[in-house]
Amino acid sequence: MSAALVKEALARARRRGAHAADAVLVDDERREARVRGDEIDFVKQARSRTLGLRAFVRAPDGLRVASASTTDLSAAVVERLVDDTVELAHATAPDACAGLPEGGFADAFPDLALVRAEDRAVPLEARIADARRAESAARGADPRIVNSEGSEAASSFARVAFGNTEGFLGEYESARHHVASSPVAAADGAMQTDFWASAARALADLEDAACVGRRAAERALRRLGSRRVKTARVPVLFEPTTARSLLAHLAACICGGALYRRTSFLADRLGERVASELVTVVDDGRLTGGLASRPFDGEGLPTRRTTVLERGVLRSWLLDSYSARKLGMAPTGSAVRSAGSAPAASPTNLWIEPGTTSLDAMVRGTERGLLVTWLFGHGFNPVTGDFSRGAAGLWIEDGRIAFPVHEVTIAGRFGDMLASIDAVGDELVWLGPIAAPALRIARMTVAGD
Repeated sequence: MSAALVKEALARARRRGAHAADAVLVDDERREARVRGDEIDFVKQARSRTLGLRAFVRAPDGLRVASASTTDLSAAVVERLVDDTVELAHATAPDACAGLPEGGFADAFPDLALVRAEDRAVPLEARIADARRAESAARGADPRIVNSEGSEAASSFARVAFGNTEGFLGEYESARHHVASSPVAAADGAMQTDFWASAARALADLEDAACVGRRAAERALRRLGSRRVKTARVPVLFEPTTARSLLAHLAACICGGALYRRTSFLADRLGERVASELVTVVDDGRLTGGLASRPFDGEGLPTRRTTVLERGVLRSWLLDSYSARKLGMAPTGSAVRSAGSAPAASPTNLWIEPGTTSLDAMVRGTERGLLVTWLFGHGFNPVTGDFSRGAAGLWIEDGRIAFPVHEVTIAGRFGDMLASIDAVGDELVWLGPIAAPALRIARMTVAGD
């Protein structure tokens, strides 16, 4: 049914005068529950089916393009969607770089372990029970856990059918499950919160819900008694949960749109050393069980493994076909799209290769510094590379954790930060599609009192 509807929409677009078109049908199902204390905060169970169409029409100096989508899949509405999209395309400005990819579409669909059939039978009640177990474990971990922002468990399933007028037609199914907890700890009139989570393609691969709750409680408790520190330039360590935020900033600077728009401070640095030789960054859309894995990208091109940074040298961008044309390069199978949006380049499963140093060893090897366990705000400018974010964490003295820290700001130039990484942890933690081990930056400004 899904593939047939995509094929019919494409055929009608050609009959209505489109030079080319692609279409995607996304069938989503979601079950989600959140619990606070003994009460169920909310329960969601929803399903949606959305058809998106992108149509191109010829112009003397390029192609005109328009996109539209609908959740009403009745024949009459789909026909009107196609007709209106083609008509709208005639009214848009031509673009010499617009168009479908120039061949090379996926012709193999490997099993990437994206869904287990038995997980579809798990009822919503089981997800409510997981949320309750996480919440109960967090609340029962210590008398100082006095409240909660909630514990939640969710499962989502998707079926994607994608095709284009070049003859490509493909389908795949995927699932994603997670459990998370955010307890609140209190002592001496002060309150602190933290979180822990687990995410996986298969329910059986999730961390036990009670373990998630207890770990979240431990993280909240260790922040009690936080204090400010005096401004200093010291080594700054990032545990995996915060190191992945740094990698997300890097991702914003290596994807196609930022490059041809000149909104990345790395735009002219391909082939140059931009980070410590300890840093290798990989993007892999075909990682087995990866939370962003898929057999083909948002334009039907095969996903692949791409080494972005190799021992600190910038080796590749992540490009969709449009940004590749703008840059005079080849796409990397990195296009993502929703049913209602045009494709754009984005990372899939992106990670920093682990090193050989444990986080404990990093702490022992740091005479005085800050271990960042929480980051606030969005203080990163990809155009200039300026970085300044609020932080909380644990202060290190003489190679040991001395006390928790809050209300500080860490700042620097992102390029200098990458170049100053002098230790890379040995544990890769996947809480989402971007993952990193612990990192240590040799010197940063920690602004406090």
